Amino acid sequence: MSLQNLQFKLEKLRPWLTLLAVAWLLASLGLGWLVNSLLIIFGFLLVTPVIAFFGFRWWLQRNLVTGQCPVCAYEVTGLNNSQLQCQNCGEQLSVENNQFSRFAPEGTIDVTAIEVPAKSLED
Repeated sequence: MSLQNLQFKLEKLRPWLTLLAVAWLLASLGLGWLVNSLLIIFGFLLVTPVIAFFGFRWWLQRNLVTGQCPVCAYEVTGLNNSQLQCQNCGEQLSVENNQFSRFAPEGTIDVTAIEVPAKSLED
């Protein structure tokens, strides 16, 4: 038997010898830690989406605000401490303290117009 034949035969056996060595190493160390680790990972994979779902619902219930647009009285829904645009009139709104208000840049004076009937002007 030549050295090349021996190398050729060992190349065919190399994957099997590697598998046998890994199995022997795991058997000598014990497989309990491996099974426990896999169960813990599997448990995290099952529990994490459930916790994330209920956590997101809780956060959404605390931060979702529904009210009327101060300009056109259209019902608007938005997140607390954010800005949005009314779908009906297009007015920029800001949500603060669970209430909708018109968003105006700093330095803008917001005036509320009052309709005066024509008869009272003649009197």
